[in-house]
Amino acid sequence: MQRNLGSKFISANNLIYLGLGCLSIGLIGAFGWFFLESNFKTHRLTLVAGSKDGESYILSKALERVVEAKNPQIQIDVVETKGTEENIQKLEKGEAQLATAQADIPAGRSARTVVFLYPDTFQLAVKANSDIKDFADLKGKRIALWQRGGQYHSFLQIANHYGMEEKDFIFVGNNSEESDRAFRQNQADALFRVRGLGNKNILDLVQQYNGRLLPLDQGAALRIKYPAFEEAVIPKGAYRGSNPAIPEVNLPTIAVRRLLLASEKVDSEVVRQITEILDSHRQEIADNIPDEFADVRPLVASITRPTTTGGTGIPIHAGSLAYFERDQPSFIQENADYLALILTVALLVGSWFWEVKGWLERRRKNESDRHISNIIGLMKSVQEKQIPAKVGLEELDKVFAQAATDLIDEKISQESFRTLSEAYKATRDVIAHQTDLSDEKSDRTPKIPA
Repeated sequence: MQRNLGSKFISANNLIYLGLGCLSIGLIGAFGWFFLESNFKTHRLTLVAGSKDGESYILSKALERVVEAKNPQIQIDVVETKGTEENIQKLEKGEAQLATAQADIPAGRSARTVVFLYPDTFQLAVKANSDIKDFADLKGKRIALWQRGGQYHSFLQIANHYGMEEKDFIFVGNNSEESDRAFRQNQADALFRVRGLGNKNILDLVQQYNGRLLPLDQGAALRIKYPAFEEAVIPKGAYRGSNPAIPEVNLPTIAVRRLLLASEKVDSEVVRQITEILDSHRQEIADNIPDEFADVRPLVASITRPTTTGGTGIPIHAGSLAYFERDQPSFIQENADYLALILTVALLVGSWFWEVKGWLERRRKNESDRHISNIIGLMKSVQEKQIPAKVGLEELDKVFAQAATDLIDEKISQESFRTLSEAYKATRDVIAHQTDLSDEKSDRTPKIPA
């Protein structure tokens, strides 16, 4: 019987050890998988970036090359699109993980800002001999502008400010190339673009095809309705220094920020690493822009941290925030003095509470010890025949009843009462045995006849 119990005990121990071993192996495997997943997984991201001749696409291709060179675990595929609206749609549908976008175009719920890439400037050009003086004169005119994308959306926002609608214009061209050609061939009265200053196409149009830039001077008023709009200036000589300068004076205009967006589902660490490369390797990004697009290189210097005050309403991606706030003190560091005071007070209160708790427990134990001492005293008194066994039982029951009352009144603890109950039962058995012996002895005593 004893051997069977021992073998069962050993078998149970073996099962426990086996279970612990399996658990340990499972934990090691899980940690190993997590380590490999975090450090060796290749992240493949699609970046939608507008037309191939646009600054954001050219900049995105340079970013792709530098990111993949610096971190081969991040693979970026830059895809040409029809502009901001399509980029945002693809980001929202999960067809892309990264996107460039104008800040004035509403983004979807999953969009998060990574960085501000550069300012996109509104540029309105007409022929040098045109009688068009400002935006209000464009009503009924032919506009070299494709009816898709962010810059078309921006044009209609300005038109709305001047009390005009889409139907008040004739739009020429089914893409940017056709629109540019229409302006060159005098098939359009004006051309509107949202591009970085110094844009190669605009330079060509104003220098080689007799273009003249117009001011957009109501930026402050437009910002009331469109918070992403910012007042800007096209500096004198931006497109030619002399004979004559283009423009001949500083021209007021409007700018919106070109954003790099990421889906909120993109791993924060991946976004953090991309942000770090954008911020720390600007020169390498600029060097990876082909010579034919040298005018885009200066835009790299404009890459900045996103803010919550730029009028976009788009939250900042957690990965970007982690990079830009890496040197900022944590909440604990900033509030160390207050937290130390709170901790000191908490420790003092905790110590006081612990002392009170200990005092109450000692008091309960003393009360329990007193009852147990009385129980032991009664047992001795009965054994030494100082009191009759029946009296001892009665007194013992009184002690137990008092202990039960003290338990209800929380004068003794549950644990102490269990110990006391065991003492009570043992003592009662002893006294009851004494009573039985007394009764038996009494029955065996001879009775003297009367």
